[in-house]
Amino acid sequence: MHPLGLTAVVPCYDEADSVAQTHAEIVAALGGYDLEILFVDDGSGDGTLAEIQRLAAADNRVQYLSFSRNFGFEAAFSAGYKYARKPWLVHLDADLQFPPTEVHLLVERALEGFDAVFGVRRTRHDPWHRRWGAACYHWLGRRLRIRIPPGATTFRVLRTELARRVVGLRLGTPYFLATVPLLTSRIATVPVEHRERTRGTSKFRLGRLIGHALELYVAFSRRAVHWVAIVLLLAALVTAGLSATAFAGWVGVAPAIGGALLAECVALAGAAVMLRYTVLVADAQPRPAMFYIREASIPVDAADELFPGARAVPHIPVQRGDAA
Repeated sequence: MHPLGLTAVVPCYDEADSVAQTHAEIVAALGGYDLEILFVDDGSGDGTLAEIQRLAAADNRVQYLSFSRNFGFEAAFSAGYKYARKPWLVHLDADLQFPPTEVHLLVERALEGFDAVFGVRRTRHDPWHRRWGAACYHWLGRRLRIRIPPGATTFRVLRTELARRVVGLRLGTPYFLATVPLLTSRIATVPVEHRERTRGTSKFRLGRLIGHALELYVAFSRRAVHWVAIVLLLAALVTAGLSATAFAGWVGVAPAIGGALLAECVALAGAAVMLRYTVLVADAQPRPAMFYIREASIPVDAADELFPGARAVPHIPVQRGDAA
């Protein structure tokens, strides 16, 4: 057995048809490690939790956390990172588009002295809008001087203590890829395989992807707000100039109005970005926790429980042959 202690963190949302196969592939690929498999049920509405509990009853390497409602992807992986119990962790999505067999490549690189190793797709098997969208936001992120490892993905191996440190910051925008480089420079990337989706559906719709990108830009760079401030000032100057020239009779009223409207459109776009900054400030105010746990197979902090001291006792199905 490989002596490395490794927790596979697997966020799940409505994955009842997938978790058994996900478990089987993880065990087949990573069973040689000192392994823990931590499923995080993000308030699924199907039978995901029951399937995970069935796996936990049959395999003592399986543990789980179950939220009181759907809190979202960031909350799910943050909870998994916080409660992982092995020295290293690997993030694996339930659809396993990143094959668990590729984890060995990341582990080997990490053991060379790195704190975090991110997988980079050799070929991405996703819809065109996701490929182009990812390329665009990485490009703009570099222009804004946000230090995201080039091509980095959610498929990553890192020290559990580092992951807990990031989660413990309680950022209003927990953009993990941008936060890790603020804490350590011992980061590496490794080319890995990426499979086409064969089960489940992506939980990231176009609107969510756009919102996710905006959160990155406004939370991790001041350059965007400086650019927008300049654009708003220029729009105001253009509007004032066109109005003055129209009153003076130097240009026609129609061209002046058209130019002013165009400048106002630009100003409104800038105002939308400024509004995102306002939302970011609001997010930093006191608010409910990122997640609340209703049920778990491992001890959790009272602050993370929906009803401290009254957490539901896990239901462990009785195995055949056991006494009733």
